[in-house]
Amino acid sequence: MKAMVGSSVQKDSFKAGVETAKKALKGLKKPRVGLLFTSIKYNQKEVIRGIKSVRKGLKVLGCTSSGAIMTPEGIISSEDGFAGMMVLDENELRVGVAGSARGADPRATGRRIAKEAMANAARKTAPVAFAMFASPAEEEYYLKGIQDVIGEVPMFGGSAADDAVAGEWKVFCEDKAFGDGCAVAFFYTTKAIKNVFTGAFEETDTVGLVTKVKNDRCIVEIDHEPALKKYAKWIGMKADDLMGQNLLVASIPHAVGVKTIQGDLTAVRHPMIGNKDYSFNVGAKVAEKTAMILLHTDVKGLIKGASDTIKEVKDKFNPGALFLVHCGGRKLHIGDKVDEDFKAIKKACGDTPFIVAFTFGEYGQMNHSGATICGLSLSFTGFAK
Repeated sequence: MKAMVGSSVQKDSFKAGVETAKKALKGLKKPRVGLLFTSIKYNQKEVIRGIKSVRKGLKVLGCTSSGAIMTPEGIISSEDGFAGMMVLDENELRVGVAGSARGADPRATGRRIAKEAMANAARKTAPVAFAMFASPAEEEYYLKGIQDVIGEVPMFGGSAADDAVAGEWKVFCEDKAFGDGCAVAFFYTTKAIKNVFTGAFEETDTVGLVTKVKNDRCIVEIDHEPALKKYAKWIGMKADDLMGQNLLVASIPHAVGVKTIQGDLTAVRHPMIGNKDYSFNVGAKVAEKTAMILLHTDVKGLIKGASDTIKEVKDKFNPGALFLVHCGGRKLHIGDKVDEDFKAIKKACGDTPFIVAFTFGEYGQMNHSGATICGLSLSFTGFAK
């Protein structure tokens, strides 16, 4: 499989799409799909219209990225906006895409777009793998709907992001763009697709039992104590200092995690919003009577985690392209050392074309853990040459 990556920081959304497409299509003979990531400042429909003006039949989907993207050219960002796209090229590759706004029931929407993606690929069977992009909040339900149709198939992707957790994100597929919804790309190919999914955190020995949960993602009690007070003790802070989005920032190096059922993946949960009743919201579903582990990292660990994960993807595998979903929260904590993050990523990728999107949720699996939704994680995918 071959790939090219293009980007633009032009102020006009349509022109940005044109420039991105011209760069990303250069030298490709059988371009099949474009994985597109843009700033919230652009009109995504206009970006895609610009892309389609260059290559009418190219299938395009993706989501907004938090603050920037990365490509081999560097960190792509601008006050006027940015766009970047990886185009995959392979004669025998078939890709089916579909997307939709949420509708009344995200699981039903997941079922519908799964069927539409198969039809778009002119296939009646499950793909070998699929990419998913969704709005933050109900990713597990879109995933269940998709799995209702195709079963347990390897997946990768991430949740749309904005620049300030203000709900300005967008998911897009072909001529559609929506703030609340889901898009998928189903891959039919004989070439291997390898996903490595990890938080790259260190586990501590601090563990508590989740004893009360509200609405899937609000942890009310840990060990029958108010959850935020318990968590504050764990990290040596005062619960009152973790109210609102103060928690989101303070918790990045002190995430929590739950083990998947076979124990091969620690699914990271990002404590995001501290509530007045001392509960706190996390970025993915949590079940009562689940052991919650305090995790730890620092800036150096976040940077090393990204480069080590790329090396793991490349281990005994020769990718023609690397699609790197990197949590926007990790980038936030890396802060002014983001150049070091880029340099480490580029060095690990070598000559392999890559694109990095910064998301508010990450999807993947590890060692047959089953498809999982996480936060503060890395979902790095390689497409074999």
